[in-house]
Amino acid sequence: MLNNLIQDTAEVTQDLEPISEEKTLSIMDLLLNGGTAGQIIILVLFILLFVAVYIYFERLFAIKAASKMDANFMNQIRDNVAQGNIQAAKVLCAQNNTPVSQLTEKGISRIGSPLEDINTAIENAGRLEVYKLEKNVSVLATIAGAAPMIGFLGTVIGMVLAFHQLATSSGQAEMGTLAEGIYTAMTTTVAGLIVGIIAYMGYNHLVVKTDKVVHQMEATAVDFLDMLNEPT
Repeated sequence: MLNNLIQDTAEVTQDLEPISEEKTLSIMDLLLNGGTAGQIIILVLFILLFVAVYIYFERLFAIKAASKMDANFMNQIRDNVAQGNIQAAKVLCAQNNTPVSQLTEKGISRIGSPLEDINTAIENAGRLEVYKLEKNVSVLATIAGAAPMIGFLGTVIGMVLAFHQLATSSGQAEMGTLAEGIYTAMTTTVAGLIVGIIAYMGYNHLVVKTDKVVHQMEATAVDFLDMLNEPT
């Protein structure tokens, strides 16, 4: 009888124990519950992410288009120049409309001048073409450096607000509420790092692609000058 009473009491005690609910961590909850300052910083980071992605793909397509060149381009230029058909060579350059063809056209327009003047004209045209290729790429580098700092700023603001709440409550603030405010504030740093990493990787990829086009332009300029130095 006593054993049955003890078992019944244990079962009642177990039934009365509070059931702990496992809290799930949702990204949307973190973004929406971060307070006004956190939401503003997250919005700024989203705008920076959109700008970075847009610049990356716009420049990537532009650089890919600039790197396309007919394998027989320089041979055709060589034949036209050897035959004295300068106008046909210029038309061929205009039809290709690439940085390589622009350099070649600038050199063709200077035929008859000293080689030093032709080389200078090609170098000046090359700087202009490189500037066109690198248009807005520096913005990616700026976003890569600024996004993590903006995210960290949001975290610092969130921490200040959390500890201000602790101070104004005379140390009686619930630790659950305080911890929730802190990890919500940390989301801005995570978002800033994500945007920064994406922008950094995009920037470096575009730099590599641009360098390939620049090397192609340099090789073409050397071939063109060698062509003018060939004995007739």
